[in-house]
Amino acid sequence: MVTWNNLDTLASFEELSKTDRVNLADVMSGENGAERVRNYSIPMAAGLAYNYAAKQVDDNVLAVLAKLAEEAQLTEKFKALYNGEVINTGEKRLVLHQLTRGQLGDAVVADGVDKRAFYVEQQEKIAEFANKVHAGEITNAAGEKFTTVVQIGIGGSDLGPRAMYLALENWAKKNNLFKMEAKFISNVDPDDAAGVLNSIDVAHSIFVLVSKSGTTLETLTNESFVKDALKNAGLDASKHMIAVTSETSPLAKSDDYLAAFFMDDYIGGRFSSTSAVGGAVLSLAFGPEVFAQFLEGAAEEDKLSTNEDLLKNPEMLDALIGVYERNVLGYPATTVLPYSQALSRFPAHLQQLDMESNGKSVNRFGDPVNYPTGPVIFGEPGTNGQHSFYQLLHQGTDIVPLQFVGFKNSQIGTDVVIQGSTSQQKLCANVVAQIVAFACGKADENRNKNFEGGRPSSIIVGDQLDPKALGALLAHFENKIMFQGFVWNVNSFDQEGVQLGKVLAKRVLAHETDGALKEFSNLLNI
Repeated sequence: MVTWNNLDTLASFEELSKTDRVNLADVMSGENGAERVRNYSIPMAAGLAYNYAAKQVDDNVLAVLAKLAEEAQLTEKFKALYNGEVINTGEKRLVLHQLTRGQLGDAVVADGVDKRAFYVEQQEKIAEFANKVHAGEITNAAGEKFTTVVQIGIGGSDLGPRAMYLALENWAKKNNLFKMEAKFISNVDPDDAAGVLNSIDVAHSIFVLVSKSGTTLETLTNESFVKDALKNAGLDASKHMIAVTSETSPLAKSDDYLAAFFMDDYIGGRFSSTSAVGGAVLSLAFGPEVFAQFLEGAAEEDKLSTNEDLLKNPEMLDALIGVYERNVLGYPATTVLPYSQALSRFPAHLQQLDMESNGKSVNRFGDPVNYPTGPVIFGEPGTNGQHSFYQLLHQGTDIVPLQFVGFKNSQIGTDVVIQGSTSQQKLCANVVAQIVAFACGKADENRNKNFEGGRPSSIIVGDQLDPKALGALLAHFENKIMFQGFVWNVNSFDQEGVQLGKVLAKRVLAHETDGALKEFSNLLNI
């Protein structure tokens, strides 16, 4: 039987708090460090590997983390989730995003519908639609092919799909699988929509409106912006727009759209990249086969997350090391540093995924927790970050754990040799150097040049960023965050913190304000 208990009530957490601290600089120096790099690694799906040699753990800490995983019933809770129990207690909903890419356990029937069959049906409809667009069977009014797809959405309807598109854009071009350019409109700031519309040929563009409820204010505002642009160009907007929404929304059966593809309340926005939310834009941009490979990588990683052995479950181990860093070592933030330009927006996606999920101060039953929960997440692609905020990471007063991502080969394959090495070799040399520099530091009598070291990091390593590897990478972080939420006993699948500002914004627009709200409204001439 699954029980939900606060972290500070678990005997294994008390034991973890008393474990001897690992001197990272010592264990990562010399042959000890070489042995750790060889041994502290777990295979992932799609040829990836999670290496945690530069984390502040040893066999003793890992043994206690295994006890914590067992006492917190992480495997059982994940099983309850994918078998269709109500895990989202705040909204009394199932949590089914894993079902968009595979069946991990029992058939899940909700609202009288086999949900796996429902998600597959939507994927098949999207694939059929995308293939017709690519073949010129669905065209604009002039009978000409669409060349651009524009996604209109905000939050999870933008961050994840945008990050995934950018991650595969150059790979698809290199492999002759690039079908259509994709653009994204998210911010209600009119400059966002105007900037995108000014950069495309609207006559050859198809727009994907994403709103589960069909009432998202920012998204509907941007839709009106786009419809005006189409009308001004003498075009029928209904021949240029499709909707991704729920079956019960006002968009579902509207004549304003060429087609509608469905999601449901069991998939949160930040977990929706493998649903129709990501499926429509990615299938149009790269073809349904590429999207299917992306789902395959995610499904394979999900299977690894079911493993009861902590040292064979990269997501669970990554999660528990993160809990150790947050709740025992007291580190307030984590930075995600992909040494891949293709992953330039991946940290932004993880900011929402992690902070919206585990940025909670009450447990699943609404009672306050007495320990830190989700960390602050930030990041940039390397080597850009090295010339930005690495100063604080190396010598600042806070220790910030780092999560690197690196690939042996670039997506494009072309490179140049300068000063005896290629650009890709230089990129990989930088990430290797940073891991060791953070861990081991460098002693110097000049305090300005002294590096204390002891700054922990992990790295996910792969051969090349392709659709399967991207799917595995996405599932890794989704499941890591899920496991951490289980340990902290918070509901990782609602986001009430998003709502208050929306409510007040409606009051401002209705001029129903007083006090500070009224004065700030006056300040901005609303």
